Amino acid sequence: MAVLSVDWGAQMSIESAESRLLIDGELTAAASGKTYANLNPTTEEVVGQVADAGPEDTERAIAAARRAFDETEWSTNPELRKRCLRQLQEALAKERETLRPQIIAEVGAPRLLTYAVQMDSCIDDMAWDIEAVDRVRWEEDLPVHEFFGMRSARRILREPIGVVGAITPWNFPFMLNLSKLVPALAAGNTLVLKAAPDTPWSATFIGKLAAEATDMPAGVFNVIASSDPAAAGEAITTDPRVDMVSFTGSTAVGKRIMANGAETLKKVFLELGGKSANIVLDDADFASIMPSGAMVCMHSGQGCAITTRMLVPRSRYQEAIDMLVPAFETFSYGDPNDDANMMGPLINAKQRDRVLGYIEKGKEEGARLLVGGKRPAHLEKGFFVEPTLFVDVDPDSTIAQEEIFGPVLAVIPYTDDDDAVRIANNSKFGLSGAVNGSSLERSLGIAKRIRAGTIAVNGGQYFGPDSPFGGYKQSGLGREHGMQGFEEYLETKTLGLPAPS
Repeated sequence: MAVLSVDWGAQMSIESAESRLLIDGELTAAASGKTYANLNPTTEEVVGQVADAGPEDTERAIAAARRAFDETEWSTNPELRKRCLRQLQEALAKERETLRPQIIAEVGAPRLLTYAVQMDSCIDDMAWDIEAVDRVRWEEDLPVHEFFGMRSARRILREPIGVVGAITPWNFPFMLNLSKLVPALAAGNTLVLKAAPDTPWSATFIGKLAAEATDMPAGVFNVIASSDPAAAGEAITTDPRVDMVSFTGSTAVGKRIMANGAETLKKVFLELGGKSANIVLDDADFASIMPSGAMVCMHSGQGCAITTRMLVPRSRYQEAIDMLVPAFETFSYGDPNDDANMMGPLINAKQRDRVLGYIEKGKEEGARLLVGGKRPAHLEKGFFVEPTLFVDVDPDSTIAQEEIFGPVLAVIPYTDDDDAVRIANNSKFGLSGAVNGSSLERSLGIAKRIRAGTIAVNGGQYFGPDSPFGGYKQSGLGREHGMQGFEEYLETKTLGLPAPS
């Protein structure tokens, strides 16, 4: 039985969480004076309050960002941008142990993950985007060209887009906040960051440090949090003063944002859902690969790129199942403050019930439930769902086609390599995937046939600040990270100049 303990040192750090918005350089309460409760998904208790932004706050933030872009030197002074972002990185690094318990409390993230993609590595990786300012070819000359009898020189300029609205989700909020704000600001844009309602502190704390520890001009960076997930987002995505929207979240909301932006033809970056397939080949080392299948339960499966479909050859199907069952039965979960646990709760009651609904749907449609599938009896509080293993899953069934965003693996048998590729590509999504076998050449050949933006081949990991991340099909538009991700925040201008004599 997992026991939820209280770390009083962590409690003090939670009390130092930032409850205010950042608008036009000032940490401020909502104009209405309203606040809303920040809930700990592990204990189901309120851990603090945060300002509840209304329409007037969003209006002020957008106006401030517009003015800062148009009237300050931010867009034209790369040295200022680099200095301010380095100041922010240094401040975040200094406050790691203040921030860590806040992330664990509001996200329900296992402590071990905060030493990687939930916090530490995100702070360290800021350096890459700051240094990318010096990698961009801000001006580039083309050869003289003759057109209609006239010889002209041409010059390409790279310029910031303008005001960026960044809208982030609750699963990896701190990472995704930094993944958007750092390249956007480094490229010379100004920003309005709208935090996910369930995880506001992961944004407001960054706002606090930006205001108190950097030389950013007022209005360059603004942070709003709201209990209404749509109100502020609707304003950002429809306001003509916002030039670009950068969004990570569900495909359904992404479609809404794209439709909203159409009226003003905003540039839209979308990193959306996934239903990624892990193809295990017949010559793979099952003893090492199969137990790792339970890692779909890491952070309760709340990751868009997690490989939640496992494709196994029929010739070794029972062998695979025999190895997967104990891996799921023994997967450690519970209190995220316990370093033994790689799985904490789901973010809220609505998401927990949604996952349980998918599990019931899986059983109704004929999949065989071997492990889990319920709320854990030994945990009296918290939005937990047991690590859940389905086998004999129809590739066209609901749990094989829709993103569950919970600790659920769907195991699907296949006959040969062509069948595996067909099943993997039988999805409206195309975010990620994996191929595992003994031959790199064979695995790589299969990976190239999968219609997805990122593929892990024979255990190799693609993620890094310099590697582009994004998806095909309904998994999104554009790329985050790497130079491709940095350039999402730039416009291209071409000049025609008199040819030198």
